[in-house]
Order: sequence, then structure tokens, then C-alpha cells
Amino acid sequence: MRNLHDKFMLIYKIFRAGEWAELQSDGRTAGAPVDVADGYIHFSTAETVAETAAKYFTGAIGLVLLAVEADTLDPLKWEPARGGVLFPHLYRDLTLDDVVWTRDLPLVDGAHVLPDLT
Repeated sequence: MRNLHDKFMLIYKIFRAGEWAELQSDGRTAGAPVDVADGYIHFSTAETVAETAAKYFTGAIGLVLLAVEADTLDPLKWEPARGGVLFPHLYRDLTLDDVVWTRDLPLVDGAHVLPDLT
């Protein structure tokens, strides 16, 4: 994993523990099953990651939040999704070298606790 660069835009990927372990062991991944099915890796922004966690990972334990520098990902496309909001989609495997940092997403009182993303 690389060092955090505060001046760049970070985007976020939520992985289940097994998906994160696979990326760590293989050094690359095509993503979660939904990513493989759609043909790209879904990411969220700081503004949308909480909604993503609530919508797609309700009650899940063992989640890991990965931060990735958007400017280093190619080909990354910003495409409309929920309500027309633009979401970043990566059209290649995600590598461990792409990951800037990771944080566990603990489940507290039924909701995932996100780290400060500002």
C-alpha cells in the first residue's frame, strides 16, 4: 500500500473480509461478485460511501474500507448511478498497490461506523 497523499481525491471501496483477504494474497482483484457481474469495480466518494454501506452491507460484519487515489486509476469513469449521482467505476483489476489505506468498518447499533473522510 502507498502513503496517503492528502492533496489528491480519495475514492472508497467496501470489501467483505474474504474479498480483502483475497486482494492481499493475490495482489489484485476483479472485485466483489457484483463488480465481476457488471464488468467494473464500483467505488464511492466520501459523500456517498455511508449510503453505500447502508444500502448494500446492512448488518454485515468484518467489512474493510479501502481508500484509493482517483487520479492514479486508469481507466476510471465517472458514471451516473443512484439518482443520477456520478460514481467512479474502475475498468480493470484493482491492485494492492492502488490502495492508499484501509480501515475496519465496525458495526455499532446496526450501523457501520466510518472513519473521518475529510
